[in-house]
Amino acid sequence: MPSVFFLLIAILLVGILVFVAIILTGKRTHDFDKEKYQVDFLKIENALTKEDASSHAMAIIEGDKLLDRAMMEMGVPGKTMGDRLKKVGSKFESVNSVWYVHKIRNNIAHEHGYKVDYNQAKHALNTYRKALKDLGAI
Repeated sequence: MPSVFFLLIAILLVGILVFVAIILTGKRTHDFDKEKYQVDFLKIENALTKEDASSHAMAIIEGDKLLDRAMMEMGVPGKTMGDRLKKVGSKFESVNSVWYVHKIRNNIAHEHGYKVDYNQAKHALNTYRKALKDLGAI
């Protein structure tokens, strides 16, 4: 009879240890300063104008930077934004759209004379907004 009692105690202790381990290693969420991210994103949106072609490229670059900042703040590892996107891609409802606008950003940054129009910039900002929402930053 005492051996059954000790066996039950041992099972109970193992169960408690497993439960604690699950709690401690579970996914933690990051608490963003949502107001700051919303203000920063609104500044980017407000700087985009149809008439100013340079604002089209700048909006994409700034939107990309803001998303990258959010991923870094979350502690997503990686040397580049591309590395971080590979790690956290599952959090995005449309990871392909995020990759697409990030590639546009890379084209702007690395290809001399690369142009984007107002509609592309608007689409990119919508993608960045959705991605920031998916991460919980806005």
